[in-house]
Amino acid sequence: MSRMLYELSGIDDELRFSPFCWRVRYALAHKGLDVKTRPWRFSEKEAIAFSGQGQVPVLVDGDEVVSDSFEIMRYLDRVYPDKPLLGGPEAEARARFFKHYAERSLAPGMMRTIVMDLYNAIHPDDRAYFRTTREKRFGRALEEMHSPAKGLSMLDQALAPLRGRLEESDYLDGDAPGAADYLLFGNFMWARTVSAADLVSNADPVYGWVERMLDAHGGLGRRAKRIVDIDGAYGQ
Repeated sequence: MSRMLYELSGIDDELRFSPFCWRVRYALAHKGLDVKTRPWRFSEKEAIAFSGQGQVPVLVDGDEVVSDSFEIMRYLDRVYPDKPLLGGPEAEARARFFKHYAERSLAPGMMRTIVMDLYNAIHPDDRAYFRTTREKRFGRALEEMHSPAKGLSMLDQALAPLRGRLEESDYLDGDAPGAADYLLFGNFMWARTVSAADLVSNADPVYGWVERMLDAHGGLGRRAKRIVDIDGAYGQ
């Protein structure tokens, strides 16, 4: 059975930066499922029109088409029950907390820290769309939104619950990474791929978790192309 994952790409087709797509990449690796990936840009809505919506990730698994990172995780557990990601209904409900924690607590501080790096990492054809949609969402210009000092302070406070758990265990889901880890780590991959900003100090328990997650599944995250790997791209 052929699988295809449509992923958001930047100024280089191999620069894949969406936190939601990274959740799915780790979930597929967790299941041991091979997948081909296809780069996609904001300006290419027609390329995923078959999915009935306009955002990635989109997973095509044979005749099945699934969008939304959490729904893809649910689909993978249903169709490929070995090595469960979410578990039963109660575990799935708990996993939704981590989804919202990542999106509502971690993402804002990261965004304020890296937003201009992110803008520069986006393909030039997508920048007008990104600026227009994000400035409408933020209620301010990207340049006004960009405040690394403020962003890092926000992130430091938001990471307190994560630190508490990582002081008890190597991973959020115990001795090995699971859905909770992937739901949060997607945000760290988002920042890592588009920016050289240091989000946490190496004395922080979160730092050790990030390093373990980068090495998980054969170094899936560590092998990913970053903006700093592209000649002349960073800081343009």
